[in-house]
Amino acid sequence: MAKLVTLKLDGDFEEGFRVTLEIGSESERPETELTGRLPPAPNIVNHYREWRSTYRSLGNSLRAIKIKRVAIGGSINNQSQGLCDRLNRWLRSELFSPLREKWLEKVGTTEEVRVLIRTKNPQLRQLPWHQWEFLERYHQAEIALSTPEYQQPSKSHQSRDRHKVRILAILGNSEGINIQQDRQLLENLPFAEVTFLVEEPRQKLNEALWEQPWDILFFAGHSETEAGRGRIHINQTDSLTIDELREALKKAIERGLSLAIFNSCDGLGLANELEQLHIPHMIIMREPVPDLIAQQFLQYFLKAFASGKSLYLAVQEARKKLQGLEDQCPCASWLPVICQNPAAIPPTWQQLRGHHQRHLLQSALIVSVMVTILVMVIRQLGMLQLWELKAFDQLMRLRPNPGVDTRLLVVEATDAEIKRYGYPLPDQTLAQVL
Repeated sequence: MAKLVTLKLDGDFEEGFRVTLEIGSESERPETELTGRLPPAPNIVNHYREWRSTYRSLGNSLRAIKIKRVAIGGSINNQSQGLCDRLNRWLRSELFSPLREKWLEKVGTTEEVRVLIRTKNPQLRQLPWHQWEFLERYHQAEIALSTPEYQQPSKSHQSRDRHKVRILAILGNSEGINIQQDRQLLENLPFAEVTFLVEEPRQKLNEALWEQPWDILFFAGHSETEAGRGRIHINQTDSLTIDELREALKKAIERGLSLAIFNSCDGLGLANELEQLHIPHMIIMREPVPDLIAQQFLQYFLKAFASGKSLYLAVQEARKKLQGLEDQCPCASWLPVICQNPAAIPPTWQQLRGHHQRHLLQSALIVSVMVTILVMVIRQLGMLQLWELKAFDQLMRLRPNPGVDTRLLVVEATDAEIKRYGYPLPDQTLAQVL
């Protein structure tokens, strides 16, 4: 079972943050809780804004950033390193030291660790937390974003007689980008039933979310964040906010939607709104994403997830593999982000097919009952008597020799005594002998 480490941060960069560290196991109450602080650090926000401005200047299309190679070896790399250095200096502060030490004490470096950053501060959510040098000693640790307020998503119990993970794949406006590879990757998934909506109108999307249950919602195409609100472009002319799909998405979550993947640009706004619906898990791209990176991430993630890795480790593996493309797309490994409802436990691919395991359990139970009934009938007819007696005799022979029981007394009556006292011997005579 993975360890769950939660950092709850409340405050701002001007005044500093109050930090609460919680450590425990999945599905259990935290066994450790400690409070500390992080000092003010307004310079981090300034460096992030500079980095973001430079990153976005590399290109201006939503999922097809045209890389300007002259910038790759220059300011973007320098600003990336500068932002990471300042983030790590901040997290090495003395005020935060007791929390780091408690973490080291309670969490083994070989354990799988899920790290939740729970905060409402939008600037904190934008930072590259996976670049925290402290996590380098934890090879199976991955970070996710979360909110301080949450609740367990309500789910209706429905029988779903199937053996595949059900995926609703929305392929939206593809102008200037190639989303056909996304489709091919989904079509080749093992044990998956994928329904594609290709540049469909809003009504079709709404009906699909209402009419049947889904395990995974996938979107590929153009998206953006405006004033903290996410917007997806579902076709050449129409775009939607999450709020415009609120009721349909609430129904999908109630029916068991576990994971939403937005393989599109600037997804933090989408995550902010979906978190209000208490969706269990999301994977989004924090900034505009180059087409190549979107495709490669999906390939790496799906391969790892479907092969049996946990959701967090599958994202971690895919994210780290993107580093090999950073000569073409700088900061590619910074883009994928998990967003998590703290009340949910991340599913595996096999658990999303949980009906299959339930069917196996039901089959085993039925077979066990049938075998038990058959044995009882055969035994009642006496067909097992010979074998039972032989087994009993063999077991009795295996018993150790207990010797003579001192509680037993043997009284022998000879023929002469029987003639004298009669048979059977009177009780009075036996009493005199004893």
